[in-house]
Amino acid sequence: MIQWMKLHEVVLLWMGFVSILTFAGTLFTIPLLLVRIPEDYFTRTAGPHNRRQYRHPAIRIFVLVIKNLLGILFIAGGIAMLFLPGQGILTILIGIILTNFPGKPALERWLIRHSAVYHPVNRLRRWAHHPPLQIPHRDKK
Repeated sequence: MIQWMKLHEVVLLWMGFVSILTFAGTLFTIPLLLVRIPEDYFTRTAGPHNRRQYRHPAIRIFVLVIKNLLGILFIAGGIAMLFLPGQGILTILIGIILTNFPGKPALERWLIRHSAVYHPVNRLRRWAHHPPLQIPHRDKK
């Protein structure tokens, strides 16, 4: 193992650099994104008026693909941060919000109801002088 580490010293240095950069980046971007979520995001039944609906279809598709790829990147980074330094659960929440998939609203509501997610998010929002997120009622089965 030590010999492998000596042979791949440059790779390990780059991995360490990327890990530190990612950790520092999430310390700034995750709170910024969580503060920008509308307070009724998890309780509203219909989405806000979409200004992008009038764009050219090619631009709309391009933006949708980029948004979903970014969301997947956040989810993957959040899963890694469950084991590495970082804000794993909050990063996964941002990734889920950015992606589009069937059952997304139910998963978002389930995730935000957990106090381990809800309380830190609202602590950040309170610190930034934003109203707390509204918790949705339990879904009826």
